[in-house]
Amino acid sequence: MEKTNIIVHKKFQKGRISPEIYGSFVEHMGRVVYSGIYEPTHRAADADGFREDVRAAVKEMGVTAVRYPGGNFVSNYDWRDGVGPREKRPRKVDLAWKSIETNEVGTDEFMKWAKKTGIDPIFAVNLGTGGVKEAVSLLEYCNFPGGTCYSDMRRANGQETPYGIKTWCLGNEMDGDWQIGHKTADEYGRLSYEAGKAMKLLDPSIKLAVCGSSLSSNATFGEWERIVMQHTYGCADYISLHQYYGGQEKGTAAFLAQSMDMERYIRTVCGICDAVGVQRHSSKKIDICFDEWGVWEIPDKEVQAAVENAPWQIAPSFSEQIYTMEDALLFASMMMNFLRCSDRVKIACQSLLTNISACIMTERGGDVWVQPIYYPFALMAKYGRGVVLDERSEGPSYASGEFAQVPVIDKVAIWNENAGEVVLFLVNRSEEAAETEIDLQGFEAEMILESTVLHHEDKKAANQIQHDRVVPKTCENVSLKDGKVTCELLPLSFEMVRVKVK
Repeated sequence: MEKTNIIVHKKFQKGRISPEIYGSFVEHMGRVVYSGIYEPTHRAADADGFREDVRAAVKEMGVTAVRYPGGNFVSNYDWRDGVGPREKRPRKVDLAWKSIETNEVGTDEFMKWAKKTGIDPIFAVNLGTGGVKEAVSLLEYCNFPGGTCYSDMRRANGQETPYGIKTWCLGNEMDGDWQIGHKTADEYGRLSYEAGKAMKLLDPSIKLAVCGSSLSSNATFGEWERIVMQHTYGCADYISLHQYYGGQEKGTAAFLAQSMDMERYIRTVCGICDAVGVQRHSSKKIDICFDEWGVWEIPDKEVQAAVENAPWQIAPSFSEQIYTMEDALLFASMMMNFLRCSDRVKIACQSLLTNISACIMTERGGDVWVQPIYYPFALMAKYGRGVVLDERSEGPSYASGEFAQVPVIDKVAIWNENAGEVVLFLVNRSEEAAETEIDLQGFEAEMILESTVLHHEDKKAANQIQHDRVVPKTCENVSLKDGKVTCELLPLSFEMVRVKVK
């Protein structure tokens, strides 16, 4: 196969990486919370009922921020049900997932978990069945010092000092007719602006994310963003995007090419936001909060069938997808888009943290294990720090659907000036080995620090039965000469190369 040649230069940079792109998402859905992060009867549970084995896996994964409590769940959720003495909390029906919510875990418990885990919380407010009053009251509970109804309620519940939660999502997927309280773009835009305006009157320090599209394929995509931005530009700091890809039946090449749509999605929304800014004669930039993303192989109708066939259960098991080596490659390319778009993507939340479309899997009363998708996330979260370098490349590509040129080698280069290294993340979309040369211009490259590859001869290999079947390994396929890094990438592989530079 023809070699891929890549050139990067120290002076040509795309943007600085925000640590919050290494976020995840916890929703009251299936076993994400109950028997996921929280299982008080488990042998590894701490005094508050949270599984320490899961928390260790989350820390090793490198998660920096977590969005809570939903998701579709939030659109019919009354946050007041989940605070105060547990024995007095009501059991409620969760219409989104046809489950029974016990409310054992709510705002205060999640914040305890967040502090122990060392993550920044990102809270969503209910703008489905809720509105301005509910959003402001939750903010008052969380962030106001005291002397008012809801701040004193927090203090009475054992939290004297405010939580100081800085990032708030104004609803969830309000463009989707599956959402409880679904609205038109005008309806949502008006409501979210009024909620955001009131919230910033209470706490001017917060940052707000308004709902963009829940899929790039939605019929309302583009027009939704334009209308919502026209209403909310004055209060919004971010626009939220969601995206899942599946469809392995299309074949590996087409499956892996889907990450191209994601980058286009991001840049298109940035353009729409900027156009609204120009109309308003504003220099303000709206950044991207990509607060749900992942690989989703189970068709929606199967998820709904699982819910309908066993309704009104507590923490039912459904949509617990098992990921393969092939899935990990698309997952890695999707994540690399956030690095490439680091000038505008400032928050990203992999969906979900445990058990449903998850990196981390748990057994009720049993072990914790991680899926192949866990490893690209962990490697990027640990080493993908600093500034993203612009790159120019030439090499083999293939056509897939509406994309005439899908590069065989997906790539991103990062300069971590504090660590004194350039880090390369590479995905080989081909079922053949592929030679790649990276010319590090403007740097004095000294040595290869590490070369780690995620690869398995069986692209359908998973970790469900043999938990270490797909794991990263050190490899010797990289050389450095005259400032040029040469890699012989394995077929269908993800690789990280760290180069020490002066």
